[in-house]
Amino acid sequence: PPGAGLFISVNAGGSMGQTVFEPWNDPDEKPLIQFKNVTKRFGDFTAIDNQTFDIYEKEFFALLGPSGCGKTTMMRMLAGFETPNAGEIFLDGQNLAGVPPHRRPVNMMFQSYALFPHMSVEANVAFGLRQEGMPRTDIALRVSEMLKLVRLEHFAKRKPHQLSGGQRQRVALARSLAKKPKVLLLDEPLGALDRKLREDTQFELMDLQYELGMTFLIVTHDQEEAMTVADRIAVMDKGRIIQIATPAEIYEVPNSRFVADFIGDINMMECKVVAHAEDGMRLHCPLFSCDIDVAQKVEAGIGETVWFAIRPEKVRISFDEPDSKVNAVHGEVWDIAYLGDVSIYHTHIADEETVRATVANRSRTVEKPVGWDDKVWLSWDRDAGLILTR
Repeated sequence: PPGAGLFISVNAGGSMGQTVFEPWNDPDEKPLIQFKNVTKRFGDFTAIDNQTFDIYEKEFFALLGPSGCGKTTMMRMLAGFETPNAGEIFLDGQNLAGVPPHRRPVNMMFQSYALFPHMSVEANVAFGLRQEGMPRTDIALRVSEMLKLVRLEHFAKRKPHQLSGGQRQRVALARSLAKKPKVLLLDEPLGALDRKLREDTQFELMDLQYELGMTFLIVTHDQEEAMTVADRIAVMDKGRIIQIATPAEIYEVPNSRFVADFIGDINMMECKVVAHAEDGMRLHCPLFSCDIDVAQKVEAGIGETVWFAIRPEKVRISFDEPDSKVNAVHGEVWDIAYLGDVSIYHTHIADEETVRATVANRSRTVEKPVGWDDKVWLSWDRDAGLILTR
């Protein structure tokens, strides 16, 4: 139906698959949150520079970028802790200008969790409800519901110092959800957790968001975290959103060198356009002894400078010279990183320029077929990389 924001996917066998959540592709879907030409300055410093974007109901949306890019400022303006110098912010059709933080249907979970150390778990979760004057019996029911939701019902009487870091994180999450906000704001919520617990909690957050049917907005500088949990990611730099797209689109089709380099690992070479074809382009890179054939067309004339970008996992490494002289370069392995599931090979091509290739370790062997100082060939398919013009 119009406005549902749901589309049906069909798998390769032709059977009906799971529904795909893509309200941003539905022209009849109205955004829940709208930033319109929003600017925020702190003195002479522009933290947010005239930004416009939408977030949809039930979406898990991530603001991702390096420290100081403006992502937390963006969230704080939505929460009401900062006021824009220009532009408007709408939530469910309401202009939030002049609406104090406690009157906005949002709640924020802070990186520090901000739990009251002298209160029990259940008292921490109940705090906001008591401030609103909710009847005692209703508070007890809501707290019980929230603790069950985050699987902490057996820890209700404990104090925060008696809990693990992951358990304290769940208490903070339960407290944030207790008032049933329209939007939950998560400010680096998993930064204090160790890597393994952080990875487990990411999936728990995803399941919880889906179960509740709520809109989550997360601020993070951790690209893996954003790629794991978010329906869409807004990559930010210097107060501007550089690209908004799904995790797969951000990774496979970045719109700029900044996004390509910020998300994951990538090889990037400056090239010149030497030819146009019906289904792609031919490039020449001064570092390579070969031309590069790319199954992509961009607006760039013969002789113009572009950048060829390719992910390490899309690069093959071999002792054997490929049949084609296109998309194949010769080099010497100068470093190998063994990570268990994969090995990363750093290969010198020319003038100590390096191309990285990632190889999955599919068999349990100690000795590797490619070692330090080996002469090898690197090659790739014409649709493995992409051309960037900015």
